[in-house]
Amino acid sequence: MTQKLHFVASPSPDAQEALESLRKAYPDAGADRADVIVALGGDGFMLQTLHEFLGKGKPIYGMNFGSIGFLMNEYHEKDVDARIAAAERAEIHPLRMRATNAQGTHEALAFNEVSLLRQTRQTAKIRIVVDGKPRIAQLACDGVLISTPAGSTAYNLSAHGPILPIDAALLALTPISAFRPRRWRGALLPHRAKVRFEILEAEKRPVSAVADDYEVRDVTSVDVAEDRSVSMTMLFDAGHSLDERILAEQFLD
Repeated sequence: MTQKLHFVASPSPDAQEALESLRKAYPDAGADRADVIVALGGDGFMLQTLHEFLGKGKPIYGMNFGSIGFLMNEYHEKDVDARIAAAERAEIHPLRMRATNAQGTHEALAFNEVSLLRQTRQTAKIRIVVDGKPRIAQLACDGVLISTPAGSTAYNLSAHGPILPIDAALLALTPISAFRPRRWRGALLPHRAKVRFEILEAEKRPVSAVADDYEVRDVTSVDVAEDRSVSMTMLFDAGHSLDERILAEQFLD
């Protein structure tokens, strides 16, 4: 039986043009009645769509109109319904961030990563505690991030972190331009790990915390853990699963 589709698109002219074309070719069931959400845009728009439809139980099938499109499928208007019917599924779980500053504690979910970033020219100084045990007393750096497997090919990879298979029960903890300890390149953590970042000299060396696109500035501490109670399903064309993309990424020149 044909699945009911709902199309959403980023503001880019190409994505908006494709949106109009697809709605002429396929009935749009609307957000509430749809079985599958079709997202037209780049990886950033895919993250927005995942957050927008969080908890709705609707898988997301993306088509690329961005610069990278790692989380998206190629755009073809023909046989969209058949491609979706044959698509491979990837279930992903987000990180839950609890960031504390003078205004209180702020919570957000991140499907890619939670990153801590210095706000000024001053190097950030951050203590890293894993499951209640201090692991790095003082990391002097531009920042540090913790990534999900799905997000390991994004900011994490640019910061020279490891690529994780999508079904790996791991998180990547990766420094951003570490000054000391200079030789520390990060760590692989069990997905059950609870990580706490404590900001040292917070007034002199302010730090912001970002969960996907949600930012909290002037944080004093940040707690991060995977939230297995939350999941989203992404759909990928047969033979082009997220597993395959992550594997292929490791063999690029």
